[in-house]
Amino acid sequence: MLNAFKKHIDDQFPMLREQRFLLACSGGLDSVVLAYLCAASNLDFAIAHCNFQLRGEDSEGDEKFVNNLAHSLNKKCYITHFNTNDYIKKHKVSMQMAARELRYTWFSVIMAKKELKILVTAHHVDDALETFLINLSRGTGIDGLTGIPARTSTLARPLLAFSREDIIAYAKSHRIEWREDSSNSETKYLRNKIRHEIVPALKELHPTFLENFKQTLSHLADTAALVENYVAHLKANIFKKEGRITMINIEKLQLHPQKAILYSLFKDYGFTAWDDIAHLLTASSGKEVRSHTHRLVKDRENLMLERLDSPDYSVYEIQEGQGEIQQPIPLKIEGVPSMGELVEDVLYLDQETLKYPLLVRKWEKGDYFYPLGMKGKKKLSKYFKDEKVDVISKENQWLLCSDGAIVWVMGRRADDRFKVTDKTNKIIKIELN
Repeated sequence: MLNAFKKHIDDQFPMLREQRFLLACSGGLDSVVLAYLCAASNLDFAIAHCNFQLRGEDSEGDEKFVNNLAHSLNKKCYITHFNTNDYIKKHKVSMQMAARELRYTWFSVIMAKKELKILVTAHHVDDALETFLINLSRGTGIDGLTGIPARTSTLARPLLAFSREDIIAYAKSHRIEWREDSSNSETKYLRNKIRHEIVPALKELHPTFLENFKQTLSHLADTAALVENYVAHLKANIFKKEGRITMINIEKLQLHPQKAILYSLFKDYGFTAWDDIAHLLTASSGKEVRSHTHRLVKDRENLMLERLDSPDYSVYEIQEGQGEIQQPIPLKIEGVPSMGELVEDVLYLDQETLKYPLLVRKWEKGDYFYPLGMKGKKKLSKYFKDEKVDVISKENQWLLCSDGAIVWVMGRRADDRFKVTDKTNKIIKIELN
């Protein structure tokens, strides 16, 4: 196995020969064998161990074992302790989820502190099969059937090419000791039930079942790559970035199979309500669907994708003589001898019409102004409707105000009451950067 492992590293994980990495070790069979294989392959690594304090003396024994293992391999060992039960109560998650969240967060911290770019874990092909079956039992798409990725930008799993039988055989032939976690034999957990009851039955069906499964994973990964390339092509043609908003033409979403395409296009933004998104295509303007991180808003012929941030209801002041502000939006303020070119991002004002401090704030329902060049006042809501301003742009609209009156719908329209006239003595230029 060692020769096969070395070749696998050279072929698929050359970066592990080029830099020091962090190896996660529980003290169990898989991670202990991985540590020995990496050491025998002359790879440079440190060992990390988490004590979740869930099994009393057994947890302490695991910690001591891993510490001794690291010492015998002449490797640095990082160890941490978690009060996992408190975390479970506080975050209301399962024990498995709590342990996962705690350890991967800590691994990231250690890697950042020690400038280690890659975490290596001991997942093998049997783990991939178990994950495949778990996802299959819960209902999944192709993403859930492609198994555990062999590597990402920060994670490597070099044992995925090997089976649990390979690992056991190597450990026994080299008289390697490891720690047994008694909870791994309990079939009350879904993964353990699959591991001890279902996988053995599947292996009995065909002597090369695991090899056939690896081939299936390879075929599924190729299919997933085709889908990913197609979706990337769709996004390049359909998604149009306009500042903080992405515009998506609804007519271009009339593709088949529509729900599958919607899933592929929007899954990375946290959306799961696929029926709601499909209905959004024919909904009235202003309707929206939200995920935890983003929202999709229907606006006439488009969907508008925006990342969710906390709304800014703050009011910002500009004092007399102040030359610029950066928050909430960059503005440059200066006195000028005459007016220059009239563009949307530049405003010229009669200084004597202003009362300081000027205020910058978001628009509110009931706001009105006197649009430059028009007679009489107009509600902002009516102005936005006439100008076909989309929902998200309205929500993000900033106003420049003086003594309660709107001076400028910033970047769009000035108020007639503050304009420069023949009687103006001092001109103020405000530029929106």
